[in-house]
Amino acid sequence: MLEQLCEQLSHHGVSHRTVRVANHDIKPGVTADEGDGDEWPAIREMVLDADILVMGTPIWLGAPSSICKRVVERFDAMLGEIDDAGRTPLFGKVAVVAVVGNEDGAHHVAAECFQWLGDVGYTIPASGSVYWVGEALGSVDYNQLGTTPEKVASSLAMTASNAAHLAQLLKSTNYPGAAG
Repeated sequence: MLEQLCEQLSHHGVSHRTVRVANHDIKPGVTADEGDGDEWPAIREMVLDADILVMGTPIWLGAPSSICKRVVERFDAMLGEIDDAGRTPLFGKVAVVAVVGNEDGAHHVAAECFQWLGDVGYTIPASGSVYWVGEALGSVDYNQLGTTPEKVASSLAMTASNAAHLAQLLKSTNYPGAAG
């Protein structure tokens, strides 16, 4: 699904880099760098360079994955990096969420992610999530489907279009903040 969403974003001139966080040693903590062996600082730089963040997570027991939560935990450091207008480094950036799983809860997972992402400064566009859930406790995963379901395909296109549009607007005119 992430590849499909990135492909849709490319139709709007958006280039991408994909990072599978599970393949990296991201230390627990709430600072920008948790020390020896922490691979978060390099990923953090990619996040800060991006105008659009696509956060993808499976549903595990009705909730976002622990890896997704680890990323958000590390975003916490940015709450202490406020500029003179009261904005974190993520203000003026867009985030969307992609969720897959074999149990119900996609709306709940997206809502959790939206709250976290909004708290650190991201803007969520209309139709800011796309998801697929298979049969509860089923054995077929999204990447095993022969074709993309029509509703998922149209949601991918809408999410990408709205994210690209909003990112362009925010890049030209960021939030003013609360310049005292």
